Amino acid sequence: MPFIRSPQQLGDALRGARKQLGLTQPQLALAAGVGVRFIVDLEAGKPTLRLENVLRVIDALGGELQLSGLPSAASDAQREDDGHGA
Repeated sequence: MPFIRSPQQLGDALRGARKQLGLTQPQLALAAGVGVRFIVDLEAGKPTLRLENVLRVIDALGGELQLSGLPSAASDAQREDDGHGA
């Protein structure tokens, strides 16, 4: 699983996944319900793209977004139950 720390790394990873699946940019755009220009910008690492559409592309490629290194929702709920929540 690649670690993504920049828009460029995300674009590179998604381009690689698209190519591995044998999809063209127009095919991926159609599958994700976005424009071809969006796919071009995403793969180029444009940092100002709409998150909703990025998630649609990830889903169309069969992927999922996971966050690591952040406190989990379960630990947040536990702190609130203890009366020590923020």
